[in-house]
Order: sequence, then structure tokens, then C-alpha cells
Amino acid sequence: MKHAGANALAALTELLERLRSRAGLVERRPGIFYVKGKAFLHFHEDPAGLFADLRENGDWRRLPVNDMAGRAVLLTLVDQTLQKRA
Repeated sequence: MKHAGANALAALTELLERLRSRAGLVERRPGIFYVKGKAFLHFHEDPAGLFADLRENGDWRRLPVNDMAGRAVLLTLVDQTLQKRA
């Protein structure tokens, strides 16, 4: 599974804008976010669709972000994880 390219990230524009508004997230490259200098969130694409890898409790969790429901789940988990790190 490869990292999301420009076309895949373009499909996630609204989600990326919402992530960029989260305090504590730093986007070092398009679609690749860090928290306190540590990789936290990035995106992949494959024939099955688009996926986000989110670091939770030191482990990576892969989540589908092909639709609004999946994106809402990701945003909720990002917020919960950021609150735990605060």
C-alpha cells in the first residue's frame, strides 16, 4: 500500500482542512501529520480505497476514509488521542 499521492489527497481536501485546524498537529508534508515531533497520522491509497494510519498508544491503526462516516470516525479518534496527549 503506497502513501497517498496528490490525486488521493485532493479527494481528502475537506478532511485535511479539518485536521489542519487541530491544535497540536503539524503537517510537515501534505497529508503527513506529526505531534510533538513524532509521526502521528498519514494516508495510503490502494485498490480498496483510501486509508489513514493513526498512531494510538504507540501502535498504528489503519482506518478507511472512503466516505463521510469513515472520516468522522477518524476525526473523533484524532481528537480523543490528542486529548490524551495533552
